[in-house]
Amino acid sequence: MIENDEIAFIKLIGKKIRQKRIEQKLSQEILSFDADIPRNQIGRIERGEINTSLGTLYKICKALKIEVKDIIL
Repeated sequence: MIENDEIAFIKLIGKKIRQKRIEQKLSQEILSFDADIPRNQIGRIERGEINTSLGTLYKICKALKIEVKDIIL
């Protein structure tokens, strides 16, 4: 079972991804195309509904032209 602090961390990651996407004036659709990830998955990640893999996080960060550390630190 996922603990509360882990849930909070997953939600924070999603919030940071959403913030970076909006700062770059990208829609979820454009980010999903650039990262080769389904749009609905981008939405679920941003809402903190799923614990995404490191590979997916890497693809999102690459599409946003940022480093993974910008999201997780």
